[in-house]
Amino acid sequence: MIISDVIRESAARLREAGIETPDHDAKLLLAEAAGVELRDVDKALLMGTALEYDEARFGAMLERRAKREPLQYIVGHVPFRYLDLKVGPGVFIPRPETETVVQAGLDWMTRHGLMHPRVVDLCAGSGAIGLAVVTEVPGSQVWAVELSARTAEWTRRNLAETAKRYPSIASNYQLELGDATSLTTLAQLDGTVDMVITNPPYVPETDVPEQPEVRDWDPELALYGGSADGTLIPERIIERAFRLLKPGGALVMEHDVTQGGRLVAYAKATGFATAMTGQDWTGRDRYLFAEK
Repeated sequence: MIISDVIRESAARLREAGIETPDHDAKLLLAEAAGVELRDVDKALLMGTALEYDEARFGAMLERRAKREPLQYIVGHVPFRYLDLKVGPGVFIPRPETETVVQAGLDWMTRHGLMHPRVVDLCAGSGAIGLAVVTEVPGSQVWAVELSARTAEWTRRNLAETAKRYPSIASNYQLELGDATSLTTLAQLDGTVDMVITNPPYVPETDVPEQPEVRDWDPELALYGGSADGTLIPERIIERAFRLLKPGGALVMEHDVTQGGRLVAYAKATGFATAMTGQDWTGRDRYLFAEK
């Protein structure tokens, strides 16, 4: 069967299963089965050339996707800024909007001319935020906190993989297993941190995601914010960040599009001198930016 037929039939199967991007997913799975990049599949389609691939593996991956398992879990990795992170069951899949959150933090550090910033990543998950910072800001020191032992295995895996490309980060990135909202977690850093960047659980408990890939696969511990409106955990993160930060330090925290105003008010009530809501690439309220 020629590649165009493989893609067409596979995409039709995924479309019937309710997949929103069936053609893209079919091509990406084929690329994985062939051990090539997505652009190589596109080139083969354009040129009408053959492409060798593992048919059994492709069929198995297609079956998993048709059952609404996340594409990223099936291929085992996901791009995040300049990194390629390992992901699978037990870890929250990094989203593009979180790249906006990281960029806001990096821009602030650049404006303030910080040469050796001390940064904390609360609710580390895959390690996306902290690893992005430590690789993009030479000389930075990053402390990451993760509550789930199962998820922390993915954090460590990504640290090890990233350190192969950036050997210097091995001593500049530290992971602590613990509750990011607890006053005892990283207590030794209180009052010394330049920036806290975090993507905590914030989905309102009354707003269960409709997508099976999110609802049935993303760890609930990484999704739900602990209250009907989802702000309980984010508010505790604000309190913890305030203690960690030194005067003039900043917090960047991702949140739900409905939570901007409440969290800005909470940050100011906690003691932050300034607080505002930042938007993601689609113009939606996406993160809190507060300075102590």
